[in-house]
Amino acid sequence: MTILAELVDVVIGVDTHKHMHMTMPVTATGVAHPALEVPATPIGFDRALAAAAGVGERRAWAIEGCGSWGRGFTRWLQARGERVIEVERPARPKRRMGRKNDMIDAERAAREALRSHVHVEPKAEGVRDVIAAAQLARDSAVQAATNAERQLLALANTAPETLAGRLRGMTTSHTVRTCATWQPTRLNNPADTAIAATMRTLARRVITLRKEAGEHLKVLDNHVRQWRPDLLEQTGVGPVVAATVLLAWSHPGRVRSAAAFCMLAGTAPIDASSGQTGKHRLNRHGDRKLNVAINTIAITRMRCECRTRDYVAKRTSDGKTPRDIRRCVKNYVARDLFNLLEHTP
Repeated sequence: MTILAELVDVVIGVDTHKHMHMTMPVTATGVAHPALEVPATPIGFDRALAAAAGVGERRAWAIEGCGSWGRGFTRWLQARGERVIEVERPARPKRRMGRKNDMIDAERAAREALRSHVHVEPKAEGVRDVIAAAQLARDSAVQAATNAERQLLALANTAPETLAGRLRGMTTSHTVRTCATWQPTRLNNPADTAIAATMRTLARRVITLRKEAGEHLKVLDNHVRQWRPDLLEQTGVGPVVAATVLLAWSHPGRVRSAAAFCMLAGTAPIDASSGQTGKHRLNRHGDRKLNVAINTIAITRMRCECRTRDYVAKRTSDGKTPRDIRRCVKNYVARDLFNLLEHTP
């Protein structure tokens, strides 16, 4: 594979922050030019581009945090035809005296991009951003509703008998619905009245948050069906799982191969040790949200899909453990998803 130093004359490393960006050009021969700090505004972006134009015609931008503080700069550069490469943020020093500043980070980003064989493109914008926002809001609502449910159940278990007795033996959903309709003012004890009012507030909060999560789920389903309806036709893939897969994949060509997508998902096998060939362990790296989504698909197919159930039976007869079988199924699922997304228009 070709390294970036053979394709461009200069790489501008960018260390991004909320208000200011630090840029440092490094030529393909390894010569570093003076750094330039610019504000994170279109005026600052103009200054950075003008400075880079005087260093070399064939250039690329190695930006840290293309999906966070560098998102605006990345979009601005791509709109002007500039080549942008995403680089990972460096590991922070464990001690406060560790040598680290913005110029060092910008230069490190440029030098890493120059010698790298893998040129990671920033994630796409447009419908992907809409799905990402809806998924973020839904996850937040679901988490808040879950926390409120736990608090309500804790109060139900420790409340006075006049209240706890009404809820004993109920399921969680029934408890929420019952508490939401309580009339605390009808109780004679002031303490019971206050506790009942609090439990009613928590129950109504749960109902409101669940409804909000449902609205966000409809948005996810609508946009996923507009973007890649074929993904929802796969066994075990619903709107939430499909959104997670699409957000990680982003667009054709960003992930270079099915093996790279498996590594991104944390499903690629890792050798247990160098001395035991054929022995593998779980991969605990990669995008963990994507890993959870693929695990959901794998479990569903192992339960419901005849082809996967036959595969599980065959590998079980071969002596594989359930954990190894599930790891293999997840790897096959990741490859199938990649081939579907990458090669189906």
